[in-house]
Amino acid sequence: MNVNTGIKQAVILAIGIIVLGFCVKSGLESVIAKDRKVVVKGLAEKEVEADKVTWPIVSKEIGNDLPQLYKKINATTSTIRQFLLANGVKASEINVNAPVVIDLNAERYGENRQPYRYNITSIITVTSCNVKVVRGIIARQGDLLQKGVAIVDGGYENPVKYEYVAFREMKPKMMQEAIENAEKTAAQFAENSKSKIDKIMNADQGQFSIEDRDSNTPYIKKVRVVTTVTYSLKD
Repeated sequence: MNVNTGIKQAVILAIGIIVLGFCVKSGLESVIAKDRKVVVKGLAEKEVEADKVTWPIVSKEIGNDLPQLYKKINATTSTIRQFLLANGVKASEINVNAPVVIDLNAERYGENRQPYRYNITSIITVTSCNVKVVRGIIARQGDLLQKGVAIVDGGYENPVKYEYVAFREMKPKMMQEAIENAEKTAAQFAENSKSKIDKIMNADQGQFSIEDRDSNTPYIKKVRVVTTVTYSLKD
């Protein structure tokens, strides 16, 4: 009786070990299969023309007679405004800022007085979606010299600014293109590892950026999106 009982216990133990080994093996295979994945980046780029321009037009006058300077700067502003209207800019796209006056003597100490006391600056800002028209006027702004008007370089404080505001409309298509490029990269990796891509496990919303194509053509923008996608792999 004791011998039979011992045999039965040994058989049960052996079966238990076999079953346990099978479960462990299946579990490990499941974990390995679950961890088989590849993380890739997808890129999509597109060059577009800016659809909005902001052009600050700066003019200055210097002198000692402040009322006379105001008359001159107002006349200059009127001439510039008429020039813009005559060349296709809408009145609603023109904003005239109040003149800014600097008393040069008030900013100097001692006897170093300036030959002219007042420096008056006027800025007319053109904001338009008709970029080609405005670019054409910028190229012809020298015509104002014939009217006695000199436009001052706005420098880094008042640069001409080009934007591409319609990029939201192209985001879905560019995102799709970026994911397709990511899938191609993942498929190549899977092929090299003797496997296949299965499905997308995770994907971010993509990082979009808009930059000038180069410093000479700021009105041409490069729209770029980079997305990170995780694919599961299968045999």
